[in-house]
Amino acid sequence: MGTRWKVRANTFAHLLEVMDGRPEAFARAAGTAGPATVLTFRCEAPELAALLGGSDRFFGPLWGRDDLGVLLDDRTDWAEIAELLTDSYRLRAPKKLAAQLPD
Repeated sequence: MGTRWKVRANTFAHLLEVMDGRPEAFARAAGTAGPATVLTFRCEAPELAALLGGSDRFFGPLWGRDDLGVLLDDRTDWAEIAELLTDSYRLRAPKKLAAQLPD
């Protein structure tokens, strides 16, 4: 279901559609029966708390302490999403691969 992006065996992002309340776990976490596009990723604790407190579009933590989700819609700040996905990759990638990203 959906599309996952992985580095080695570790998922750092997952994009999927919520329709008619399915998949149930994502619909519940996002607080929507859909239709909605949801993106989940990894996020460190200080930023996770700031994102959750700053917008009603973010939800979590999900299945792990560092899982965060966001509803994608017309209000989506794509520069922010790019930054969040880069950070998520850094958290999940081996140090050697993460070090290859620009600062």
